Amino acid sequence: MRPEILNPLFAEVTALKGVGAVLARPLERLGLARVVDIAFHLPTGWVDRLPRETLDIADAGRTIAITLTATGYRTSPGRGPSRAHAIDAAGNAVSLVYFGGNSGWVKKLLPLGEPRRVSGKLETYGQELQIVHPDYVVPVEEAEDHPTREAVYPLSEGMTSRRMAQLAAQAVARAPQLEEWIEPGLRAKHQWPAWREALARLHADPSDAPARARLAYDEVFASQLALMLVRASTRSRPGRALVGDGRLRGALRLPYQPTGAQARSIAEIEGDMRQRQPMLRLLQGDVGSGKTLVAAMALLVAVEAGAQGAFLAPTEILARQHHESLRALFAGLPVNIAVLTGRDKGRVREATLMGLADGSIHILIGTHAIFQEAVAYRDLGLVVVDEQHRFGVAQRMLLAEKAGTPPHLLAMTATPIPRTLTLALYGEMDVSRLDEMPPGRQPIETRVLSQERLADVIGAVGRHLAGGGQAYWVCPLVEESEKTDLAAAEERAAALRARLGDRVGLVHGRMKGVEKDTVMAAFASGALGLLVATTVIEVGVDVPNATLIVIEAADRFGLAQLHQLRGRVGRGSGASNCLLIRGQHLSETARARLALMRETNDGFLIAEEDLKLRGAGELLGTRQSGDAQFRLATPDMLGPLLRMANDDARLLIERDGGLAGPRGQAARVVLYLFERDAGVALLRSG
Repeated sequence: MRPEILNPLFAEVTALKGVGAVLARPLERLGLARVVDIAFHLPTGWVDRLPRETLDIADAGRTIAITLTATGYRTSPGRGPSRAHAIDAAGNAVSLVYFGGNSGWVKKLLPLGEPRRVSGKLETYGQELQIVHPDYVVPVEEAEDHPTREAVYPLSEGMTSRRMAQLAAQAVARAPQLEEWIEPGLRAKHQWPAWREALARLHADPSDAPARARLAYDEVFASQLALMLVRASTRSRPGRALVGDGRLRGALRLPYQPTGAQARSIAEIEGDMRQRQPMLRLLQGDVGSGKTLVAAMALLVAVEAGAQGAFLAPTEILARQHHESLRALFAGLPVNIAVLTGRDKGRVREATLMGLADGSIHILIGTHAIFQEAVAYRDLGLVVVDEQHRFGVAQRMLLAEKAGTPPHLLAMTATPIPRTLTLALYGEMDVSRLDEMPPGRQPIETRVLSQERLADVIGAVGRHLAGGGQAYWVCPLVEESEKTDLAAAEERAAALRARLGDRVGLVHGRMKGVEKDTVMAAFASGALGLLVATTVIEVGVDVPNATLIVIEAADRFGLAQLHQLRGRVGRGSGASNCLLIRGQHLSETARARLALMRETNDGFLIAEEDLKLRGAGELLGTRQSGDAQFRLATPDMLGPLLRMANDDARLLIERDGGLAGPRGQAARVVLYLFERDAGVALLRSG
C-alpha cells in the first residue's frame, strides 16, 4: 500500500483549485492526470524580465519590466491592431500593440495619465520602439506579484506557462516533508537541498542547478533501488539447477556455424542455468544477430534437464512466427512445441492447457495469454521474454510466479540499449551482447528521398517485384486523420494495388489475428510481393526474400524504430535496400536522424545517438508502460547519476539495513513516490 503521507500528491488533478473539466483537457494532453504529475512537470527554461527605469534601443530583443504612462490611443480600421502610446519616466516613447484587441479594453487596461508596470519583449518597428502583447500590465503597487524571472513550461493548447506555474505552486504546497533517503555524506558533498525544498526551488527558478540535480538523482536512485531489490528478492529464493546432457542440441542440424558472440552467449546462459540461483540475464543483439538461435539452445537445455520452457512474445504475429521457426529448427527432435495466444479458444486451448499441466508439451510460445491464471505448468524451468522493452519488471515477475520454484529468466531485445541506459533499465540483470553478425549478411544500403519523388519510388518497387523480389511499404497510420496529411496505410495500399496489381497485401494492428496471419503467410510464401504495413511489422517478421523496404514519412519516426523497421530486410544473403521518404520541412533533429540512418547500420551506435536526440523516456520509439522512464533526469544527467545512485542503493542494502533501517523506511517512500514499487516482492511482503 502507498504510504498515506503521499496521498495528497496522488490525488486526481481536479483536486487542485480552479481545475475543472475544461482545464483538465489540456492537462490530459500533457499526460498530467494527478497532482504528482503536475509537481514533476518541470519548467524547461525561463524568461528574465530586466527591470528598467528608462527605454533604451540597446534592449531591443530583450524582455523588460518598466513603468509606463499612456498618452494616447490609435485604432486601425477593420481587424487591425490597437495601439496605446506611452512614455517612460524620462519621456521616451513606446507603442504597446494588441492584435485583435478591443480598443475599449486597451483603454481600460492603460488609462491615460496613470502609470502602469509593463512587461514584454522590446522591439523596433521602423524608427519606433514597441512591445507587442505585453506579458502583463498592472498598477505599480501590484508589480511585486510578478517575479523578474518566470518559468517556461512544456504546454498544450489551452494552457499558459503562468497558469501552469500557479498549478505547480498548488502541487508543491501539497507535497509533504519527507525523511531523507540520500546517504548524508553524498548529499553534503553535492550541497543538495531537501526533496521538498528542491521541488519548490526548481519551479520558482528553473536555473537552480543543485535543485534540478537533486530531483533527478532521486528518480534515478528510486529506479536503481527497485531493480536491486528485484534482483535480491529473486536471488534469495532458491531455484533449481538445469543441467542438459546435450542429446537434443547435438542432434540439431544448424543452418550455419554459430558466431563467436553466439557461442559466448550460449556458454554464459548454460553456466547460469547450472546454478540453483535463478538466472536473470538480458541478451542484447542487433537486428539479425541471431538471438533466436541462442534462445533455442537455452530452451533445449531446459528440456534436456526434464523441465519446460515458456517463450513470451509481444505480438501474436511474432509468437506464431517463433512457433513456426522453432518447429522447423527442431524438426526430427522429440520436442513438443505449442503456441497459445488470446485468440486460441475451445478444444485447441483446452488441449494446450492439458499438455502443459501433464508435461507432454515441452515448450510453450505465446503472448500475454501465457500469464493467465488458468495456464498451469507441470515443471516450468526457463522463461524467455522476447522484445524485453515491451514488458516491465512486474510482468517478468508475474510469469516467474507460474512456477513452484523461480524459473531461470532470459530476456532478449533487438533494440540496442546504450551502455549508459542498460544499468538504468535492466540493472537487476546480467548482460550478454551479440556484437557479431552471422556469415553472409550484407549491410543494408539506405537512401533518403523527398516525398516529391514518390512516383519514382513506386516505379522502382514495381521493377523490384517484376524481377522476383519482395518488399515492404511502411506507413505510420491506419486511416486518415483531420490533424495530419500523412498517407494512411489503407489508402496507400489501394493506390499501390491500382498501380502494381493484386500482389499487394495490407497488415495493420486493427486487423483480427486470423486476417493478419493469412496475409503474413501469403507474403512469406511469395504469393504477395508487396506488404503495406504499419509498425506492426517493427519486430521479428522474417522473410529472407524481402530485400527492399520503403518507409514513408520517415522523419516522423524515432531512430530506434527506423532501425527496427529497416531490420525487416537484409535477413538473407542478397543485397538489400531501405528507402526513407521524408517530408519537405525537416527539423534539425529529423535531419540528423535520417543522416545517421544513411551513414550506419550499427544499431548500438544508433542507440547512443538516439539517446542524445530523443532522451531516455523516448528511446524505444514510444514510451513503454512497464520499464523505467525518466521524467526528471535528462539524458546528459544519467551517466554521472546512475553510478552514484547504484552505489548509494547498494550501500543502503548492504550497510544500512535495507528497507528495515531508518534510511530504508525513507527509501520505501521514495519507491512509491516515483512508482517503482510494482513487482518488488520485498515491498509487498515487508
